Order: sequence, then C-alpha cells, then structure tokens
Amino acid sequence: MAKKQTKTAVKETVVEQEVVEVMEQVLSEPQTPPQSYEKPGKNKVIKEPIKPTQPKWEIKDRVYMLKNNKTPLSYSIRTSGIYYFDEDKGYERELKYTSNQRTCFVDEMVGDQRLEHIIFRNGNLLVPKNKTVLQKLLSNYHPHTGVLFVEVNEAENAASEIDILELEIEALNAAQNLDIDMAEAVMRVELGSKVSEMSSKELKRDLLLYAKRNPALFLELVNDDNVQLRNFGIKATELNIIKLSSDQRHFMWGSNDRKLMTVPFDEHPYSALAQWFKTDEGMEVYSNIEKRLL
Repeated sequence: MAKKQTKTAVKETVVEQEVVEVMEQVLSEPQTPPQSYEKPGKNKVIKEPIKPTQPKWEIKDRVYMLKNNKTPLSYSIRTSGIYYFDEDKGYERELKYTSNQRTCFVDEMVGDQRLEHIIFRNGNLLVPKNKTVLQKLLSNYHPHTGVLFVEVNEAENAASEIDILELEIEALNAAQNLDIDMAEAVMRVELGSKVSEMSSKELKRDLLLYAKRNPALFLELVNDDNVQLRNFGIKATELNIIKLSSDQRHFMWGSNDRKLMTVPFDEHPYSALAQWFKTDEGMEVYSNIEKRLL
C-alpha cells in the first residue's frame, strides 16, 4: 500500500514540474497584441476596422474676404440665431460668437454669453491665430461661408495666378505667330468693320493687347475655324463679290443677284454663311470667291 502511494506521489511531482516548465516557456516568449479574431463557428478572420483620424487644425493667422470683390467700408455678418447641421449628431446646432466662451456651439457653452460682432473692413477680415473659435466658425460652420465670404488661401491663389500667367503667355505667343488674315478675322469679332481701315501695325498692336486682356477668349477664337470663314464672307461682302439682302435672309452674287443660300431663322447671317461654306455647294462658291480675292 505504501509503494502505490509513493508511485502516485512521484507521478504528480513529474506532472507539476512539466506544467511549471511549460508556463515558464510561455511567459518567456514575447507577447504581441492580437490583430484579428476568429468568429466562433466559422473559419473566417475578421479584422478590426481602422477609424479615420480627423485632420489637425492648423494654428495660423487667417484672412477672410467678401465674395465678388466687394469692398464696403464696413460689413457685418450675423453672429447669433444661425445654425449648423451636425452630421455626426444628426441635428441642427445653434451657433453664436461670444467673447467669453471656448466654443461657438450654444449647447456646449457654460455660464453667461457675451455676444461679439464680426465686421469686415474694406471687404477683408484678419483673424489672428489666437482666435481659433472665430476662425473655425468662419471656416467650417457659418452658413454664409462660401456664399458671402471665403477664406483667402494663398497657395490656391498662387496656383490660380500661375495658370492665368501661363494662359496669357500662350495667347501672346499665338498672337505673335498669327498670319495677317487670321489676325484680321479674330479682331473683326472685337472691332467689327473698323478692321478694314486699320494698317498692319495697328492690327498687330491691337491683336497683342486683346490676347493679353482676354487670353482664354482669344485662344478660343484662334482655334475656331468658323471665325476665319465668317471673316472671309464679310470681306467678300465688303468687296461686293457677294451681297446680303436687306432683310438679311439671303446671300446672292453681287454681279447678277443670283441667290446662293438662305439664312436659317434666328441665326446670324455670317455664322450661317460660314457653316454653308463647309457644304459641297458652299465649297465651290468659296473657291470661286477666293480666286477673286487674290
């Protein structure tokens, strides 16, 4: 009986030593936090969703300006009785700008509220970096943001100015290399029949000035083949090669009054003529006129 008890005690001691060794081995291994877990009953690993971080508010001086280049001596905007729809909370929140609160949301204010005015001077408002409550109200929450006023973004303004300057350079280069016929066609859109009385130097000068003042429109006219065709038709009319009827409904040969085309209703006569020059019949007439203009 004593031998059996001794064997049992030896076995228990061996088992205890193995358990201690296994626990020491587990504890000595580096522990890493679980990145995922398995849903019971399914062999599918579900990863924990990563919550997006909110962009950090940059502490800096900010400038706001009225839209449409308005520059009144003073212009006040509302600082109370305005609301912002909070998508996270799902309801509208009342806004108020005060001098003694750390928030512009009324439901977060504590104690009395000293209302402050927001006034633009000469169309501008400089808000120093220590007034973050006012900056956030004007940049993010005020219902008139982007409607009556905007925040001045120097980087965006610089990029916009670069685009304008590059467009201006492109227009001036195009104007410099434009032949005299196309130059006349473009300037006729701007000056009308006065172009016919201008010298080549005057035409070149006005063309460069026009390209500088309206670079986008100038490039659009240069790339519009109808502009040159309209000018071609006007020149032919001025030289009496063709003529336009008094009611501006028909183009005819100047020599025998034979009708060439009828102007569609509500269309400009020379725009319609330019389109007609692209048809088979119109191309023949164009070639005939072109020989007479040489």
